[in-house]
Amino acid sequence: MLQSIQKRKNRLLAQRKARVRGKVSGCEAMPRLTVFKSNKYFYAQAIDDTAGHTLAAVDGRKMGLKANREDVKKVAAAMAETLKKANIETVKFDRNGYLYHGVIASFADALRESGIKL
Repeated sequence: MLQSIQKRKNRLLAQRKARVRGKVSGCEAMPRLTVFKSNKYFYAQAIDDTAGHTLAAVDGRKMGLKANREDVKKVAAAMAETLKKANIETVKFDRNGYLYHGVIASFADALRESGIKL
């Protein structure tokens, strides 16, 4: 029974991810900022979908930070610095199928506070 529940959760996550990804696409002037959250760590990257290149990325694991609200704010500050170095002020936020609350919302709010427009 547990396998069927996990399969359903994975299928629903894939559906949400595809729905969001179908609507959000980035270019060099306004890249797509996608996030990945595991149980332990948090990652973010800005992607130019027209060229297929990553313009900026931050890895919470390399920074020694966990995937909680306080540490994600530090990851967002580092991402904002990286984006500003690449002369990027506006991004399209791709929540990657995750619900917009908790860690994901905290990351987005911290980016806005750092001066990045979502």
